[in-house]
Amino acid sequence: MADPWLTIIGIGEDGLAGLSDASRKALREAETIFGGERHLALAGVTGRGHPWPVPFDAEAVLSRRGRPTAVLASGDPFWHGAGASLAEKLEAGEWVAHSAPSTFSLAAARLGWRLESVVCLGLHAAPFERLVPHLAPGARIICLVRDGKAAGDLAKWLSERGWGASAFWTLAALGGPRESIAEHRADGFTGDLAGNLVAVAVEAKGAQGIPRSSGLPDDLFAHDGQITKRPVRALAISALAPRPGERLWDIGAGSGSISVEWALCGGTATAIEMREDRAANIRSNAAAFGLAHRIAVVTGRAPEALAGLDAPDAVFFGGGLDSAMFDAIWSRIGAGTRLVAHAVTLETEALLGELHQRHGGELMRVEIAHAGPLGRYRSWEAARPVVQWSAVR
Repeated sequence: MADPWLTIIGIGEDGLAGLSDASRKALREAETIFGGERHLALAGVTGRGHPWPVPFDAEAVLSRRGRPTAVLASGDPFWHGAGASLAEKLEAGEWVAHSAPSTFSLAAARLGWRLESVVCLGLHAAPFERLVPHLAPGARIICLVRDGKAAGDLAKWLSERGWGASAFWTLAALGGPRESIAEHRADGFTGDLAGNLVAVAVEAKGAQGIPRSSGLPDDLFAHDGQITKRPVRALAISALAPRPGERLWDIGAGSGSISVEWALCGGTATAIEMREDRAANIRSNAAAFGLAHRIAVVTGRAPEALAGLDAPDAVFFGGGLDSAMFDAIWSRIGAGTRLVAHAVTLETEALLGELHQRHGGELMRVEIAHAGPLGRYRSWEAARPVVQWSAVR
């Protein structure tokens, strides 16, 4: 590496004593040092130190470009820290980093947990619902939280959702002289912890968590009846073939159940819905599953509502498809994009038949019946048949 002007330094509660020689050298030679007030005090550089602007703004650091500069951050600056926010704006030769153990590493070391098997979440600026996809019996989770009050709020949130029997550790000021660790039950935590250097560890017990398979129960979703039902949704998700990091356009999204199951697989989704009351249901479902950061909701009608959106890896047509809409969208998407469309009307079914003939793919008719009462006996109650067309652009 050339002569980098910026050094990104992770510092722990043990202050200068825990820093490497290279970190201490960079601090001595820096003309300007940025960090939180606590970091600057731990490093004993309050005279040359500049507290981070609130809200965080990397431009303060970039304005020192070319001059010896150091940045102090908690533990590992590239795990819920400022490191990546700065590195993304710089060339590779402009910076060097010296990390300290992260709070996650310290917490796992204190508890004797295999860190590679632990879910690590930053909840200091995110809703507790981010836990929902990860909660399962026996799951081990380490969370960064805002302060002691937030730890109490999290214990209450878990208890209200059936996870009150979970083991619940509070870990404060890890790695320093004020370190303290206490174990509780989530439903027995009083929430009177002081201070803001708090992490929480959870070993989940009590409830079942959400299933990991496609086709979640319909009653997990807020909806007005406009929902792709569980068995048909499982077929749709299978045909859409989601992969982590991929983007979905969910057109005619209804309740957003397809978007939710896609996002649970690690992707992002844009749900297009022309009715505002249904768009509100989609937002509610995204929040309830802890996926509001992965699901964007656009109220409008396709294809006009798609203007300005990033290209998708897959498109789902839940309803309302016609020739004009299909042609407009087909012309916009790139080669390799996967499409899945459902039809319950004869008119849309005929359209899917034409599209299958023109573009190939797979055309499937699904008929499902459920057992129901018929007097003293039982009989089959048939649902409307669904035609599914799936193809690759």
